[in-house]
Amino acid sequence: VTSSRSASLVSMATALGAAMLADGSAPGAAVPSLWRSGRSLRCEAKSCQTGKISTAEAAVQSQTSQDASVQTDQSIDVAQAFQQEVQVDYTSLLLFLQRVEDVVIKELNKNWTSRAFDGFEVNWTDQNETVLCLHTLSYPEAQDQHLQVTSVSWNATGSVLACSYGRLNDGDWSTEKSYVCTWNLDRRGLDPQRPDLVVDVPSSVLCLAFHPSQPSLIAGGLFSGETVVWDTSRRDDPLIWRTGLTDDTHTDPIYQVDWLPDAKHSNHVRLLSVSTDGKVLVWREEREGRLALAEGFALVAQQIPRSAQLKKLTWGEAAVGVTSLSFSHFDPRVFIVGVEGGYSLKCSMAAETPALRQACSSVPLRAPAELAFSPHAGPVYSVSCSPFHRNLFLSCGTDGQVHLNSMLQTQPLLSLQLSKKYLFCVRWSPVRPLVFAAASGEGDVHLFDFAKSSQKPAVSIKQAAAECPVYCLEFNIKQTQLLAAGDATGTVRVWQLSSDFTEQGPREVTHLEQLASEATD
Repeated sequence: VTSSRSASLVSMATALGAAMLADGSAPGAAVPSLWRSGRSLRCEAKSCQTGKISTAEAAVQSQTSQDASVQTDQSIDVAQAFQQEVQVDYTSLLLFLQRVEDVVIKELNKNWTSRAFDGFEVNWTDQNETVLCLHTLSYPEAQDQHLQVTSVSWNATGSVLACSYGRLNDGDWSTEKSYVCTWNLDRRGLDPQRPDLVVDVPSSVLCLAFHPSQPSLIAGGLFSGETVVWDTSRRDDPLIWRTGLTDDTHTDPIYQVDWLPDAKHSNHVRLLSVSTDGKVLVWREEREGRLALAEGFALVAQQIPRSAQLKKLTWGEAAVGVTSLSFSHFDPRVFIVGVEGGYSLKCSMAAETPALRQACSSVPLRAPAELAFSPHAGPVYSVSCSPFHRNLFLSCGTDGQVHLNSMLQTQPLLSLQLSKKYLFCVRWSPVRPLVFAAASGEGDVHLFDFAKSSQKPAVSIKQAAAECPVYCLEFNIKQTQLLAAGDATGTVRVWQLSSDFTEQGPREVTHLEQLASEATD
């Protein structure tokens, strides 16, 4: 029985295995995905990419700021430790100094006698290689009347520039209205065609001079022969002193005014004026705005000293018309005048000889001329004494030449032909012993440097077009890089000089002395 059951079981297993391994097809079973259905409900992308990262921008700049010191306080222990680290062994230091003393002193003495750095000067300013026009100033109303700039002057601070308007070539000078204008170049909002101050003057103003220490006072010489003083701080009524038209005043136009210290009253100054009537007059202030005559000089041809070189000239008895004047920087009693006859004359304030021509003066006039120099071929328009040599002076005139003269001889040391037309003004530089400037009738400002050439200008600046004459120029003593020049078009130009013309080179004064001595030997 057992065997038969076993056989039956085997047969059944075999049949069942055959049935299970038989080929057949059955419908697939669907198993829904819970992961996909969950993402669909959240509207998420059905992909394998990670979810989008949410971002937002936020300002990180703080609206307030506060400074905080980052220096930490040093603890007492650290400070003490530091002091202990830098303690000096003074005994050893003393021994060292004693050991090297002789050697150091020997080297110092050697350096003291060395000439390796003779003439060397440290340049503390920026180098400027060109001459630039900083300002072009004008007064349109004066230009509309075709008036010319007859004179320019810097005030005591060097910041204010004044110019006078008039007419030097033609016109009815005695009745034509003119102007004095000032500009403060340091003022913000400078308008080159709108002066800070305009003074109406009933007569042509031919010359100006600011007071040497009071910045608001300016003196002027008029065509009418009157000398006046304005106070530029008084806007409504700037006229404070005037000579008036009296027997003492000049009878010809005044071509130069200058301020003089009063030897008797240190707080007062005197005013000097020169004119083509041959008189050099010194004025003092009086009450009620009047200038009174203090002393005077008269130049008469008969009293001008003759010299061996000039003995063939015939001197008459007429008055010698004075056109310009310059005082010595070394002797306040000595001055040079240029005259219409082409001569330069050395004069003295200490002269005592009475003048032959006294006119109707309230004070005795004296004859100041001591020496006559070889003349130009025409009237002398300008003279200038050297600030660096007691005997040297320059003169220029209608012959277009500049003469370098020594007060020790009558013949010029040098004659320089700078223009084919007139030269109206010449000025030594206040800072360079070998430099001077000249204003020409061809519209140029010539800058001459004896260190570079003794025959031709170092630079020629075109001031005015169409060869309009340049009538006046002045260096700025305070701001030495500035030079002002006025011309026939009614324009004043302020030039900024290059460092070549403002920085004194080595041994310049020695060079200047050689120029003087070579010709006088």
